[in-house]
Amino acid sequence: MDIVILAVVIAVVVLGALGGLIVGSRRKKQLPPPPPAAPDITAPPAEPHVGDEAETPREEPRRTIEEVDLPDGSAPVVVEEPPAEAPEIEIPEPTEGRLVRLRARLSRSQNALGKGLLTLLSREHLDEDTWEEIEDTLLTADVGVQPTQELVERLRERVKVLGTRTPDELRTLLREELVTLVGRDMDRTVRTEPEDRKPGIVLVVGVNGTGKTTTTGKLARVLVADGQSVVLGAADTFRAAAADQLQTWGERVGAYTVRGPEGGDPASVAFDAVKEGKEMGANVVLIDTAGRLHTKTGLMDELGKVKRVVEKQAPVDEVLLVLDATTGQNGLVQARVFAEVVDITGIVLTKLDGTAKGGIVVAVQRELGVPVKLVGLGEGADDLAPFEPEAFVDALIGE
Repeated sequence: MDIVILAVVIAVVVLGALGGLIVGSRRKKQLPPPPPAAPDITAPPAEPHVGDEAETPREEPRRTIEEVDLPDGSAPVVVEEPPAEAPEIEIPEPTEGRLVRLRARLSRSQNALGKGLLTLLSREHLDEDTWEEIEDTLLTADVGVQPTQELVERLRERVKVLGTRTPDELRTLLREELVTLVGRDMDRTVRTEPEDRKPGIVLVVGVNGTGKTTTTGKLARVLVADGQSVVLGAADTFRAAAADQLQTWGERVGAYTVRGPEGGDPASVAFDAVKEGKEMGANVVLIDTAGRLHTKTGLMDELGKVKRVVEKQAPVDEVLLVLDATTGQNGLVQARVFAEVVDITGIVLTKLDGTAKGGIVVAVQRELGVPVKLVGLGEGADDLAPFEPEAFVDALIGE
């Protein structure tokens, strides 16, 4: 019995020992293998970063100054800088005959005046009702009351003397009378070349919206086309971007623009423009004044101040009033007020093509007693033309 118990105890001990060996071997298998030894590799030196210490300089072969090849001076190194982009200078169309070339645009308004009159005068019997229609046609075309009465009286007399009327005779008769009414003998030269000095000084005035700044730029093109050098004065300091607009017009034809700060004193800019024009030896100084509301007395007084300040350096040779031809009789009210502040010497009628009524030329001349010198017939850069009575009337009455 003791032998059996002893055998059992020995078996248990043996089994326990074997179990311990098995568990120990499993734990050893689950452990990760040790990391391999890092190879001994020499890394290239890295560039130092901000805050890092610089690497100790390595020994390198060096050359003396005698061993270095220096340039001999025969071929200097030239560093080319990109050229500044200068605005392309345009060559304006010649002014001679501009109105004739723009005749097609001007003739758009002929139905209201020229063709209407020809149709009425071609009737076999010209009774009182017909003459009243002729008067109405002239008044509707903004000719004005007094000029209308004068023209009708002359037409009555000439038609009565003429007797039989052919279409060609009527056209000739009407053309002669209209040219007389518009004013064949008025001096329409824009005075820019005084005999005793340089430069000629031109003030451009008018209400906002009439195309005043654009007209100033186009007038610069007219003068450049006639061979004159021009300085522009951007004295319209109250309208945003007016100076930029004028400067752009000037750059196109190589005209220098004098400008001041936005909202600055217009009289100061005008004064500086004339001074600059003298120093540069320019032929003409064009001054674009601020667009004045003719109902504001203070603003109109300031326009008078601009003229007085400019005349401290030299007399003003020309004061051009820019009127929108489509405003008709309302434009005459503006013209009258401007004439009280500054001495208007000439009129520029803009937007004369399309819906404009040609009779406004006659009415505004009668109102101010000064001639229409320039007319704008479109949006193109060269659509400003010297006014020519014969070409104007030919466009009104058609072929």
